[in-house]
Amino acid sequence: MKTFNSNFAALLLGTVATVVTLSSCQDTEEVTNLVSGETPDTFTQVSVQVSPFDMSQSDFPATRAAVDPATYSDVGAMTLAFYEGTTKVFEATQLKADATTYDTFGSFNCRLPKGDYTMVVIARDVMDGDVFTLTSPTEAGYADRVRETFCKTQSVTVGSTNMSLSVTLTRVVARLGIKSTDTRPEGIGKIRITYAGGSRLFSPTTGLAFDDDGFSSSNEPKSAVGEKIGTANMAFLATDEQVMDVTIEILGTGDEILFTHVVKNVPLQRNRTTYLQGPLFSTSLAGAFTLETDWLPTHTVDF
Repeated sequence: MKTFNSNFAALLLGTVATVVTLSSCQDTEEVTNLVSGETPDTFTQVSVQVSPFDMSQSDFPATRAAVDPATYSDVGAMTLAFYEGTTKVFEATQLKADATTYDTFGSFNCRLPKGDYTMVVIARDVMDGDVFTLTSPTEAGYADRVRETFCKTQSVTVGSTNMSLSVTLTRVVARLGIKSTDTRPEGIGKIRITYAGGSRLFSPTTGLAFDDDGFSSSNEPKSAVGEKIGTANMAFLATDEQVMDVTIEILGTGDEILFTHVVKNVPLQRNRTTYLQGPLFSTSLAGAFTLETDWLPTHTVDF
């Protein structure tokens, strides 16, 4: 789990573009489990290469050196899938921490028979214990905590010759930062955030939440006793901008609820951070929390 640090308050999640190039390839993997259950006689060679990120952020020097996706710390997994209608004909996931899942992180090789496909590409952060599932071009998501997620879905026609095309992956999560104005006492186990809307699930096609039922997510704060704490959560929204109530619960070491704060009408937006700041470790008081919704000026850094 990532901890809150001094850079977090300065970080503004901006538009992120990932260029994916399809071209000829070697060391290919054939697709056999098609609708017919047979292996076609002819395949077209397809390679998918995830190129460096193009990121808009705040408080980064314009002279920052180029960074390869393999060294970008907030993407630990990449998934490529092709669907023929509703049938998944190819899927591969690379885990940055597991070198057995790739030759070059971000480079996929496969061979597809001629036809029309829906291509889904997802890049995401990964933490221990995460369970992520890609069900279809319109449904994917996390079993527990939502992570930083980029995606793109588009139609692809595979012909008899090698192909080359580029797509752009965009960040599709909203980020909620929680900062305490008081210090952590003894006996604190977790901070549980409950969103009144949004979801852990999303549609890779639209980048929006699969449902708007709301969900809860728990963090274990890493700040020591006597220090202020900060934590961050992410969510998929039903619309690009969404206003909802957020409940913050401070749990003890036995998961008992110690303090509860309900913050009304919190504005969230995809690809942006909203901060909530207030006293976490005291009895809930009306008006005790403030919203920080003004985002820092940004500039574009090309990786």
